[in-house]
Amino acid sequence: MSALLDSMAQAFCGSDARREVLDSVLRDGLPGARSETWKYTSLRQLERRSFAAAPLAPALLDAAALEDIPAPRLVFVNGRLNDALSDVQGLPAGVQLETLSSALAAGEDAVRFLGRRYERSDEVFARLNAALADEGVVLRVDDGVQVEVPLQLVFASVAGDTDLAWHHRHLIELRAGASLGVVEHRFSVGDSAHLDNTVLHAHVARDAVLKHARVQAGSARQTSFLRTDAVLAKDAQYHRVDLELGAALSRHELNVRLEGDNAQLTANGVAANRSRVVFHGGIQIRAGADGTDANLSNKNLLLSADAEIDTQPTLVIDADEVKAAHGATVGQLDANALFYLRSRGLPQAQAQALLSAAFCHEPLRVLPEALREQLARRLDKALAEAGVA
Repeated sequence: MSALLDSMAQAFCGSDARREVLDSVLRDGLPGARSETWKYTSLRQLERRSFAAAPLAPALLDAAALEDIPAPRLVFVNGRLNDALSDVQGLPAGVQLETLSSALAAGEDAVRFLGRRYERSDEVFARLNAALADEGVVLRVDDGVQVEVPLQLVFASVAGDTDLAWHHRHLIELRAGASLGVVEHRFSVGDSAHLDNTVLHAHVARDAVLKHARVQAGSARQTSFLRTDAVLAKDAQYHRVDLELGAALSRHELNVRLEGDNAQLTANGVAANRSRVVFHGGIQIRAGADGTDANLSNKNLLLSADAEIDTQPTLVIDADEVKAAHGATVGQLDANALFYLRSRGLPQAQAQALLSAAFCHEPLRVLPEALREQLARRLDKALAEAGVA
């Protein structure tokens, strides 16, 4: 058994059913290079590390770290809720928000989504989450409720004497005709080397709209595994943007089922200041889904000679009369565009910065103005720190 899995097992304190899930993970072990979904993501270094369970009390966090994150917000520090830094008073009627730990303590039906199980051996971190999750966010929006101000979910990782691991399970449920904006902030304070293993379920009912942004800005030693499973009903919309701005290893698995006519998914992402990015994405159109219109595009800009992109788009079609396409591009800044800006008197560095910023800002256009401006400021800061803007 790897040191990683052994340390995870030491932290277990759940039911017999969850123990069975954990035992199955321990039997299967971590996936290797022969696993197609882990082909480009080596776990060799991680499997030798050990992590302690996050203490029940949150670590200390200076309020100044949140000065750019407005309310309403819910703040978790090293995996635990910090009530003092949280402020959800601005949420309107018709929004139910609680932590997973409080829902578990009450024994409510709200935690039935914890019963979701993952059968494939390569779903190792989702299976660990099924066995070990003890905290998270349970958020429901009633029929027709329009939440005008985005909810900020903050997950801060604070460095300490011990490397910690936490396992969060979230539920975001929008009922018919509801709309909501959510921003996830994941960042480190100090040289944190913790591990964050999160599974998020998003249920978007008929005519509902979910706008979802995530900013990953962990330290150079941080590890993050995130899986998002979303289900969209008829005429539902799910628009999300992921900014990958940090961490030693950050992996996001996005799985979306379009279960109704005219359901729409738009998922964009930006990775900045990363030495290597791996993209493995696919569209599967099942039998009976005639009339589907799907497009998968992965565009990558290399900002240094040391950067590496591994991209593998796939397409599986089992239906008739569909529109589907996929593609991937990897390259550097356009030489003609650079020449044009230089000919207008701009220095080389400034011309490169303008073109790079324009490329990176493009994915943000799917978000409403308030969310777009918030993420643009964070992206510009990251690009400046990387010497790009």
